[in-house]
Amino acid sequence: MKKILIIDDEVNVGLLLSKFLVRNGFEVSTAANGGAGMECLKKNDFDLVLCDFRLEDTDGREMLKNIKALYPKTGVIIITGYSDIKMAVELIKMGAYDYITKPLYPDEILNTINKAIETQYALQEMAANDYSQNDKPVKESKKQVLSSEFVVGTSRASKELLKQIELVAPTNYSVIILGESGTGKESVAKSIHQNSPRHNQPFVAMDCGSLTKELAASEFFGHEKGSFTGALYTKIGHFEMANGGTLFLDEVGNLSYEIQAALLRTVQERKVKRIGSTKEIDLDVRIIIATNESLQEGIQKGRFREDLYHRFNEFSIYMPPLRERGNDIMMLAEHFLKIANHELERNVTTFAPEVIECFMNYRWQGNIREMKNVVRRATLLSEGNEITMKTLPLEISNFKVSSYEPSSPSANNNEVKEPKHDLKNAALGAEHETILKVLREVNFNKTKAAEILNIDRKTLYNKMKAINLK
Repeated sequence: MKKILIIDDEVNVGLLLSKFLVRNGFEVSTAANGGAGMECLKKNDFDLVLCDFRLEDTDGREMLKNIKALYPKTGVIIITGYSDIKMAVELIKMGAYDYITKPLYPDEILNTINKAIETQYALQEMAANDYSQNDKPVKESKKQVLSSEFVVGTSRASKELLKQIELVAPTNYSVIILGESGTGKESVAKSIHQNSPRHNQPFVAMDCGSLTKELAASEFFGHEKGSFTGALYTKIGHFEMANGGTLFLDEVGNLSYEIQAALLRTVQERKVKRIGSTKEIDLDVRIIIATNESLQEGIQKGRFREDLYHRFNEFSIYMPPLRERGNDIMMLAEHFLKIANHELERNVTTFAPEVIECFMNYRWQGNIREMKNVVRRATLLSEGNEITMKTLPLEISNFKVSSYEPSSPSANNNEVKEPKHDLKNAALGAEHETILKVLREVNFNKTKAAEILNIDRKTLYNKMKAINLK
């Protein structure tokens, strides 16, 4: 029997709707406000929520946001007393199945409810069918491709990263993810969550860099209606939303010192209290934070609390920049090409050889985020089934790296100074000769040379510099 939750502060409307749905074979529960509705959702699994837009303690937009964050498998229909096309579009973009206005007509609402439940079940069945019995994808639906964010690479740095994720994921350790902007820190945080015992619970991400000092406490801890000017409804904070699951705090170094103090207490006590409330809520939340700044430097300069840092730093993971993941560059490019083809309904299949060489040599200061945008742009601009140089942004297509140009044998003989007759210099001389030999064999392709020499590109560049190879 399908289970429906009705959240409406008009008791008569809720009662009449409940009786009608029970007569049509549904199991129905009711709640008179948003808080009571969220409590019902905690205790029971519902196929669908019918929620009035205007409630005494919150509104439909906030309820939809919370329900979709905490119970993504539950469908939501918003009910309101007035029609607003702009509002309807916004709510549907946020994840509502539909938006219907009062007065409610029995045939109309029954038809909408049945369609909503059918759609929800179809989405779940589609997701389940995309996996074989051993939990490996047997085909890639559009939804899976677009949501696949963490790509396991083959470079040494990626293998080490994967090893650390596999090690820490099953624990409850708090994790600090360090790395440059755009390296995929949130994707790694999601991967840790998905491979942990909490994978069926919420993963809630919070961008601390965008928070003002005034809003931070409300976003973290929530607030009660009327607790301050502008608090028109009860708000559930991110800690409470993530209860039972994982809370990801991005760019945590940007938080004010006062908010850090409040955060420390919450992390220590594992309790949260909404602004304006006297009730403490027990928390069971795993915390993962990310930063592209040195928190230790922030401690030395008095910008970040040392005690909070040590609360977070039970395990740390370093995200290598893309330029240190040579073998992964084209694997990631192929992955983003597949996503772009789905988004744009294109059929671009390959990268031109000169584009591959360009990608391998480019510095990728924006890392994975930059690559994703470049590939999407190139896919859109491609006229055939191949990404060519003319589809790349100028800063990439015009990027120059120092390259070795083969010259006369006499010039080549001058590239490496005659070694002195001792073991150290003899070994260096042999190493230099090997590097030169391999470079010539691969027509001075640094990526291929690094693979043959079993070193990374950065090490190869350093060794080339040491023997004056330009």
